[in-house]
Amino acid sequence: MLELNEVSLRFGDKQVLDGCTLCLKAGEHIALMGPSGCGKTTLLRVALGLQVPDGGTVRSKAERAAAVFQEPRLLPWRTAAENVNLVLSDGEETLPEAHAWLKRLELDDARDLYPAELSGGMQQRVSIARALAVLPALLVLDEPFKAMDSTLRERVMGLTAERVKDSALLLATHSEDEALALGCKVLRFS
Repeated sequence: MLELNEVSLRFGDKQVLDGCTLCLKAGEHIALMGPSGCGKTTLLRVALGLQVPDGGTVRSKAERAAAVFQEPRLLPWRTAAENVNLVLSDGEETLPEAHAWLKRLELDDARDLYPAELSGGMQQRVSIARALAVLPALLVLDEPFKAMDSTLRERVMGLTAERVKDSALLLATHSEDEALALGCKVLRFS
């Protein structure tokens, strides 16, 4: 599904990734854990093709990939429902499905609100709804649950785990509980 082989990346004088090799198979869930600044997010960006490595190779066979970043990446001129509907058809015919995903993420009352009208945690849940709606073959998550209280976080993690149980999952987190809830094998960065 996703292969990184001897991937290296340097920002100026700082070697961020040095010979990283990772093989993520279809249906496999892997959590990257380690201190802030150790390269977890950078590795995710390389895996998604958003950052070109200095060396090594990246191969992805995922037909559909989705990502949830640390900060919500929503279009400010679109409502919550319209942001989710972008990954469906972006037409009227799939708007009820977008509404259903927002309801699953406990955002039914927010579907007609714009991102600026939502709290940070609500914006993050819209991002998660958008990623789950597409039923990705590969889901990449970068600390997606940190803006939620513990009770809500558990419900959202449970929904996420159920939706992507057969998908490949790559998660960057500081939380052992999140890795466990999503059924991840943990790889530790130093």
